[in-house]
Amino acid sequence: MGLFSFYHVRKPRQFEHKPIYFDPRKEALEKRIHKVKVEMGVEDIDPEQRKEAIRGSFIEGTTHLKKSRNKGDDIRSRAYKNMRLLLIIVILGVIFWYFFLK
Repeated sequence: MGLFSFYHVRKPRQFEHKPIYFDPRKEALEKRIHKVKVEMGVEDIDPEQRKEAIRGSFIEGTTHLKKSRNKGDDIRSRAYKNMRLLLIIVILGVIFWYFFLK
């Protein structure tokens, strides 16, 4: 019988398009040319490039995020550190309860 199960829910397949021809130098050159044209006022900024400009500006405005990025911390390592801290707090709480409150 095919019943619905919450435990074995399949994830949808992700779309991954890998371009056949990719030249990173050409793309970097096009980005620089477009940036110069925008600074000169010849072209207007499209919404996708505004997203790229905003994405890095928040980290540059904060000192603690800039330090963690320079140390090489990413989201996964910060989450691991938070879980480790939570585990240590729980263990210390259990030890305190066992010795003092029992």
